[in-house]
Amino acid sequence: MTGRRLETSGPDRRRALGSPSARSLLMTIFGNNVLPRGEVWTGTVVGVLATLGIEEKTARQALARTAADGWLASTRIGRRVRWSFTAAGRELFTRGAERIFSFGAEAPSWDGSWLVLFTSVPETRRELRHRLRTRLAWAGFGSPAPGVWLSPDPNREVEAKEVLAELGLDDTASSFVAQYGTIGEPRQLVTAAWDIAGLEASYEAFRAQFAGAQPRRDEATFVAHTRLVDHWRRFPFLDPGLPSGLLPPGWAGTRAAELFHTRHAAWRDRAQRFFDAVAAAHGDERR
Repeated sequence: MTGRRLETSGPDRRRALGSPSARSLLMTIFGNNVLPRGEVWTGTVVGVLATLGIEEKTARQALARTAADGWLASTRIGRRVRWSFTAAGRELFTRGAERIFSFGAEAPSWDGSWLVLFTSVPETRRELRHRLRTRLAWAGFGSPAPGVWLSPDPNREVEAKEVLAELGLDDTASSFVAQYGTIGEPRQLVTAAWDIAGLEASYEAFRAQFAGAQPRRDEATFVAHTRLVDHWRRFPFLDPGLPSGLLPPGWAGTRAAELFHTRHAAWRDRAQRFFDAVAAAHGDERR
């Protein structure tokens, strides 16, 4: 799920690690369990969301909102409604799954190059400043000072250029690729540009929630697996993926990633088995 698209459909950065909403859980289920199938009845969605404590009315509202955003399409067959991905929705969920399940698997290599972006937005255009800040932050950029944005991945210049063009700011921005000099300390720059302490606390909270989880039955495994992925899928949009040399020793994100990939592999099949059983109970055969 690309950062650019999720700006309007997903939780914002401040709410990203709070309690999961029905909409968030719905998105996770469609990415986890529906994507391999292609389509699903309303009853199946309502049934599996019920195991996560979501009431039927709320589940139906989440479906309607996701469809209104253009990610899902509905087909009425008699009195029943079947949901499938739109073309844009399939692309969104496919790319999102790739990003989520690969995130944290390998530490990024780094040659010491920084992408430095200078932008200028008048104070009178606060809405535009907010949109630029949101979009660049979702793309992994950090800002150590007003109008200055950094990324240790020069390849992000392509995405930055896209954002600036869409906001009509490409004529008021400049970019450089550079190495850090001898003045100052890189980690101090990182601390100024990103909330590393807050991110580490979020990783520790993730580990505290799932490290001791040992579901036995299929339904409990489905609940645990859905919440695991729902929680984890926000990190690729919160964590800029900094090289290990720029992070504190014993970085909590590394341990959290190991926990996620271990639990996901252990729980995935049983979770899918429960989803398939609920689908079968609603006459929803896997295709």
